[in-house]
Amino acid sequence: MAVAILTQFTPNPNAMKFILNRDVKSTGKVTFRGADEANGIALVEALFALVVVEQVHLFENVVTVTKVDQAPWEDVADWVKEVLTNHVEEHDPGFELADAGSGGPVSHVRDDQPPEVQRIEEVLDRTVRPYLQGDGGDLDVLAYENNRVLVSYAGACGTCPSAVAGTLQAIQSVLRDEVNPEIEVISAEGG
Repeated sequence: MAVAILTQFTPNPNAMKFILNRDVKSTGKVTFRGADEANGIALVEALFALVVVEQVHLFENVVTVTKVDQAPWEDVADWVKEVLTNHVEEHDPGFELADAGSGGPVSHVRDDQPPEVQRIEEVLDRTVRPYLQGDGGDLDVLAYENNRVLVSYAGACGTCPSAVAGTLQAIQSVLRDEVNPEIEVISAEGG
């Protein structure tokens, strides 16, 4: 089957979604913040070989690429499509990352979370994540302690100047309505 790629702008002027007709990450999602995190994943390595690429986010059949500010999308989008077309056939969407610790790619697969965090995740899955994912990004719950939820933005949202200011209060409002009226949501990005 031929590779088909649709592009979609995001609210982040430096990030674009590339929607393919096949999966690039079949389980979970992952954000690579630099070439050193590619860990032998040829598709991601090839994207970072484009010196204008700053971040790559993989989720289902979507690749969100964040570029340097000065590079025009007219050129970058064509280069990214060429890389995707040339590498997606050999790409294994079922790849898993070993625990890279700090400084490695940010893998977002849920395992044995406490019940309170599972409830928060369920609410976010239903209410907030579809909108963020529609914009080429996502949100991760990093911790929940003393009614404080620490979140981190991923993909296009992770580098978007308006992501934190634009969504943090909405997330808090939803979680207060559905989980706990005392919840405070704090961004790891400093918002």
